[in-house]
This record gives sequence, structure tokens and C-alpha cells, in this order.
Amino acid sequence: MTTMKSKAVDRPESSTEPAKTEQELNPKTTRYEFLGPLGALGMTTVLPVLVLFFAVGCDSTGYPSKLLLHDHKAFFAKMMTPEYLGQLYDPMAFGVYVAFVALLAIFSLVLPGDVWPGSQLRDGTHLKYKMNGFASLHTTFFCGLYFIKDLGLKPLLFVHDHWVGLVVSSIIFSYLVSIFVYFKSFKKGALLALGGNTGNFIYDFMIGRELNPRIGEFDIKFFTELRPGMIGWAVINLSFAAKQYLDLHYITKSMVLVQVFQMWYIVDSLWNEEAVLTTMDITTDGFGFMLAFGLYTWVPFTYSLQARYLADFPTDISYYTAAGIVALNLIGYTIFRSANSQKNAFRINPVGPSVKHLKFIETKSGSRLITSGWWGMSRHINYLGDWLMALSWCLPCCFGSPIPYFYAFYFGILLLHRERRDDHKCRTKYGEDWDKYCSIVKYRIIPGVY
Repeated sequence: MTTMKSKAVDRPESSTEPAKTEQELNPKTTRYEFLGPLGALGMTTVLPVLVLFFAVGCDSTGYPSKLLLHDHKAFFAKMMTPEYLGQLYDPMAFGVYVAFVALLAIFSLVLPGDVWPGSQLRDGTHLKYKMNGFASLHTTFFCGLYFIKDLGLKPLLFVHDHWVGLVVSSIIFSYLVSIFVYFKSFKKGALLALGGNTGNFIYDFMIGRELNPRIGEFDIKFFTELRPGMIGWAVINLSFAAKQYLDLHYITKSMVLVQVFQMWYIVDSLWNEEAVLTTMDITTDGFGFMLAFGLYTWVPFTYSLQARYLADFPTDISYYTAAGIVALNLIGYTIFRSANSQKNAFRINPVGPSVKHLKFIETKSGSRLITSGWWGMSRHINYLGDWLMALSWCLPCCFGSPIPYFYAFYFGILLLHRERRDDHKCRTKYGEDWDKYCSIVKYRIIPGVY
């Protein structure tokens, strides 16, 4: 983790190019992704059901439920009982979830932070972003410590006891936010994402029409990108650690590893929050159901599967096994953070002392593509590091169930798809220059393999 943040660089607020017409700024999208409207329908319906399955079907009876494996009719009959249906309707959980998101929104507005300019938009402007995600994280923790110092750890059991209600609340909230930003995107002057203006409601709703929906200075997409998902994930993890401690009166080495690995990832992401400004999520993708659901629901409630599993099924490992898993995590982290930091430093100042030695090709559009260092090994070497970390998070759960490994499996597919999306975008943008770049940096993700 870096110990000192880079200073924000001044950039022009707007270009001197002639103003573009509405049609030029927001051209019609002619290419579908994610299997088009049919895929969008599936994402907006199947994915919430999948998260609910993990919430209801994977509980202390097993991962996955033994009843589901051996008698699926009995399993679904069980799900329809008043006891289980009652978990879906949990007003208290909804109130707590909304209050948590609202608190983070207040923190984003009132806590101090460096102001960074984003990438130049198609209309020539640079939006400004306040970097106080790390401050929001530790302020959330200090607020929590204040309330539990006299009450003990038992209030943290709310997460375990109201798990299904919290999941349902996050799904409802995701739909509400997505509906709001979809209709807001029709407001005159809105800058739309190039991939979200097809005219098909379900597809545009899923992929996101508006590029940077804002309420005043409050950027909804930027806030959603790291705050509710990452900080919510941290709170959930700690709550399951508290559950294990209250049940066992100690915490297993497996739980310690999961907590340390994932908290390190969360802290690192929020400390280096400015790096998100150059990602596809911010620069390219619109804000719709895909990002809203992914960050309000998917991240906190599926990335915490390992901690939840270990709370229900306490598992421990030897010190030798723990050392091997730690080594794997450190290798992944080194690749991930070093590569991302190198790219970010090069984009800010390509002649800076840490990156001036890097080789690159300059495209006709003026962009520079790095061909040495980390980025000379593969076009997405950071994805390899990210996936190795993901695997190290799952291994402490051992092999009693496949469910804790869902994250590594899903994340691998996500990274492969994201790499193909980025390849298409760059091939369209750079043309022959991209072919030249690929001839130099031959591998997509894994050097020498893929």
C-alpha cells in the first residue's frame, strides 16, 4: 500500500473545440453487449434471485443446503413457509440499510478530501471528485466503536440475524436508484454513455444511459463505486467475525485470514480511491442497474460469503497452510497494486521519476500505450493479481463446500469478459495502432499462457 497520496494535477475545465450538437454528443448506440435485451432481462431478474438463493438456501443447514441437493421439492416447499417468507419482509432491516447508505452519503459530502479532476468528457469538460472514501471508512468504524463500547459485540449480530432482510433491502434499493437515474437521464443536457442509448428500455435500464448522473455536486456513480459496497462489505465481515467469536469465544485462523485479506483490499481500494477515475466504470460505462445492483448488493452480500461460511461452519487450518495462502495473497497484491499504480502514475505524468523509463507507443489519437514494465508482460496483468487474491480469500474455507469458491469462479469469468470488452473498445478507438500494440504485448492476462 502506498504511504503518500499523489498530488492532484490541475487540468483545464473545458476545451476550446466548437460546441457539439446533441446528436453528436449523444449518438445512438448501435451495438449491444451482454446478449442484448434478453441478457439485460436476465441480469435484472436472475441475478437478484441468485443472491437471494445464497441468502436463504445457504444457511447454517449447509452450503448449499443439503435439502436442496437431495430433495429440491422439499427445499422449495420449505422456502414457502411463513417462517422463511417472513424473512423477506423485514422493515427494520430496510430502515437500517437505508440509514447506512444515507450516512455514507453524508460523509461523502461533509468530510474533507482532496479534489481531483476526472478524465476529459466528450463535451470537453472535467468533472471534479472529492477523495474522502478512506475518511468515510474510518469514520464509520469510529462511529461503530462508540456505540458498541458499552453494549459489547452483540449489536453486530443484527447482520447475521437479519441477513435475508438486509439482502432484500439492498435489492429493492438497487432497483429504486436504477429507476431514478434512468428517468433522470432524459433531462435536457444529460451526457449519455456511448453504450447506453439504444432506445430499448430494458437494455438501457440495465447498462445505464447517463454517464455521470449527479444531484448538484453529488456524483451518484462515483459515490456508489466504492462507498456502499466496500464499506458495507467491511462491516458485514466484521459482524460475522463477531458472530464466530461469540459462539466459540475465539476466532479461527481461517477467519483471521479472510478478515485481514479482504480488509486490506478494502482499505487499499479506498486509500487509492483516485485510481478509480481512470477505470471503465467511470470513464465509459453509464450508471444503471448493472452498476447499482453490483455495488449495492452483489459486492457486499456475495464477496462476504467466506466470512459468512466460517461463521456458520468454523474451520481452522495449520500454520503451514496459512503461510502458503498468505504468500499467494501477497503475490497477487504485489502484481495488482504495482501494475495499477504504475499505470496511474504514467497517466498523470509520463516523465515522472518512477515511470520515465517505461517504453510506449504513441497512437494517432495522442494516447500512449505502455509496452514495458508490468504492462509489457500482458495487457491486463492487474487482472492476474486480482484473481490470485480472490483465490486466496477462498482457500481458508478449505473444501467442505463449493459455495465459498463462488467468488473466485465468478470473478474469473468477469475478468475474462471485461478484458474482451476493453479489447473491443481499444481496437475501435486505436485501429492499426492497437494491432501494433498487441504485436508487442502479446498476452491478454497471463504472461506466456493467455
